[in-house]
This record gives sequence, C-alpha cells and structure tokens, in this order.
Amino acid sequence: MKPAEEIVELFGKDRFATDNGAVIEEVDDHYAKCSLRLTARHRNAMGAVMGGVYFTLADFAFAVASNWQEVGTVSLNSEIAYLGAARGEGLTAEAVCVKNGKTTSYYRIEVKDDMGNLAAVVNTTGYRKVQSN
Repeated sequence: MKPAEEIVELFGKDRFATDNGAVIEEVDDHYAKCSLRLTARHRNAMGAVMGGVYFTLADFAFAVASNWQEVGTVSLNSEIAYLGAARGEGLTAEAVCVKNGKTTSYYRIEVKDDMGNLAAVVNTTGYRKVQSN
C-alpha cells in the first residue's frame, strides 16, 4: 500500500534520514519499505557506501513500520550485519514485524541494493510506551 500524504508528512520530521535522501515507498500493517538514491555524499573514502547509510535507512524503515499507525515505539536495541557492498545507484530497506507484544516488538530489516543483492540485515527490538488511562 502506498503511503498516505499524512504519513509522509509525519515522517518528514525524521530530518536526519530524510535530509540524507530516505523516502517512504510502501506501508502496511507493521511493515514499511523505504528507499534511498545513492550520491557521492553517501560514500566513504574508498568509494563504498558508508556503513551509517545502511543503518540510517534501516532505522528509518523500522520507525515507519512501528509508528505509522500509532506513534510511540522507539528502538531499544539494534544489531546490524553488513553482508556485502552495495552495487548500483540505490538502496531499499524492508522492515517486517516478527513479534509485536504489548510493550516490546521485534523487527527484521533487510537492506538491498537496486540489483536485489542483500547488503545488510538489521534486527531491532522496539519498546512501546504503554498509554495510561
């Protein structure tokens, strides 16, 4: 499902991610797909994509997937595995909820290059503030 205008507006406030080019492609129930077009500013001294770019895009996808329906989930812990150098001109991150509990959740985020190669995997535990009545 394509993101509604209000979702894009809400997450436009995630300035670090959006100022670095992250955009929302799709959202669904505890799911998000985000992308980023690579430019020279995303590269390290060796010409490869900087590790923080993969993580920023994955973290943004997690934020969208876990908060677009109800804001209040933050990352409690994240772990990234870099699996290969990105090829092509873009990255895509898909965040999928593996477990959604009352206060904690667990997401797996796969970051792929625009050729479909898996470049990084991020596992994130989220914490949702319990609403008091």
